[in-house]
Parts: sequence; structure tokens; C-alpha cells
Amino acid sequence: MSEKNVQELERKSIQYRKKILSIIKAANSGHTGGSLSAVDILNVLYNEVLNVSPDTFQDLNRDRYIQSKGHSVEVLYVVLADRGFYDEADLDTLNQYQSHFIGHPTRKVNGVEQNTGALGHGLPIAVGTALAAKKDGRSYRVFTLLGDGELEEGSNWEASMSAAHYQLDNLTVIIDYNKLQISGPVETVTGITNLKEKFTAFGYAVREVDGNSIEDLLEVFSHLPFESGKPNLILAHTTKGKGVSFIENQVNWHHHVPTDAEFSIAMEELDAAKLALGERNGTW
Repeated sequence: MSEKNVQELERKSIQYRKKILSIIKAANSGHTGGSLSAVDILNVLYNEVLNVSPDTFQDLNRDRYIQSKGHSVEVLYVVLADRGFYDEADLDTLNQYQSHFIGHPTRKVNGVEQNTGALGHGLPIAVGTALAAKKDGRSYRVFTLLGDGELEEGSNWEASMSAAHYQLDNLTVIIDYNKLQISGPVETVTGITNLKEKFTAFGYAVREVDGNSIEDLLEVFSHLPFESGKPNLILAHTTKGKGVSFIENQVNWHHHVPTDAEFSIAMEELDAAKLALGERNGTW
């Protein structure tokens, strides 16, 4: 991909972060930290990787994206709106009475493949969907995003055994490895050390990547499948709350709404990041 296109994606990430904070602020609720950490992953997926669009969403051979860490739904809603699945103004109804834009993904929202949010459910669904593609001779691929704290759910490991057993190289599992969950650092809540080794032992072809680097994400996705006959696992090292200094790596921002002052500072920081991006690349 050209440097110009990478720059455009980097600008999109900044805009996505601003919109996420705006709709959470307006709704007075939302999962801020995890949505911000996953922005760059969904940006690259929906703008460069997934074979899906509003026009092809009913196509049997469309790629499937399942967001297992459903509580970070704001990032998914914002990216789907940008891709034209619905009017961006619909986001202003987040968590309002009778709105379909609720705090976890629902298929009542155009572009959402599966209802998720009960942690540990997304990967089993993704495995079944990928297996169906193999059985039916379909060309579509299946992608699913998990949180690292979500790996405490045993259903993920049962599903992983099936993914390897059925040689689902059309399945890509992405871990948003920001190392924080609602009750503290993941390692102090339930240690999940040596994730690369664990997933390799479960039969995945594993790659590690900076999950907040557009260039690195583009590179790793370009090599799918990593190994014929093995499910793919991308261990994406991210920063919870990425993009806003006082939100980054702060466990209390797992589910938190910015005050008026915090919101203003966050917008200023993101605007400054956009300006710095233009200066770095010689554009305005």
C-alpha cells in the first residue's frame, strides 16, 4: 500500500476516536478504553481487508466479522457508519430508549453479523461459521476480535481445539491485547502469560503485531493464511485508551464517560495528533 493510503487510514483512526468519544459523551455511557484500543484493528479490517460492504452484506460469500468483545461496541458502530451501513446520525441515538444502537452488538443494526457480548461466545460462533464455509465450499473468511480478559472463559479454548482439528485456515482470531480488564491488569486477575505459546500449542499459526500501527496491521493481514491447514491467530499488542494521554493504560476508563473538561482536552489532543500527522507527512 502507498504511503498516501497509509496516511489516510491514520487520519481515519483519529476521526474514529473523536467520534467514539463524542457518542459516549452524548449517551452518558460506554466502554471507552477498549473501544479506543481496537480502533486501528477495525479501521484496517473494514477499509482494507474484509470483502464486505452495505451492497454485499447479504452475499453468501461475503467475509464475516464477529466482535466477541461486544462491550466495546462503540468502535464497531462508528466504523460501520463510516463504511455506509447506515447514516452517521444514527449514532446519536446510542443507548437511548427504543434505539437499536445498544451497549452490545445486535443484528438489528445493519452490518452486525452476530449478537455478542456474553464473553467467550464470539469465538465458538466464528469457528462454526468458518466450518460451515468449508463444508459448503464457500470462499468467505471469518474474522473475530477477542479481548485479552475474555480469554479467562474456557469456551475459547474448547473452540480453539475445534478450529485446529478442522484445519480452519479461513478463520482469523485477533486478540486485542491491551493487558487491562474491568477489575485490573489481566495478569493480576487471572494470569494468561505466554499467549503466543498457548495458542501455538492449541494449533494456531500465530503472529504478533503492534495493534495500534496501521502499517504493521496491513503487513500482517496481507499474509493470511499464515499456514495452510491452521487457524490464524494475531496477537495484537495495543494500548487501552489509545490516542488520549489521560485515558491510556488507565483501568478506570474501561467503562467511563468523560467530563466536559476531559472531553475538551481529549478533542484537543486528537486534533493536535491530526495536525502533527499532516506536518510529519508534509500535508495539511
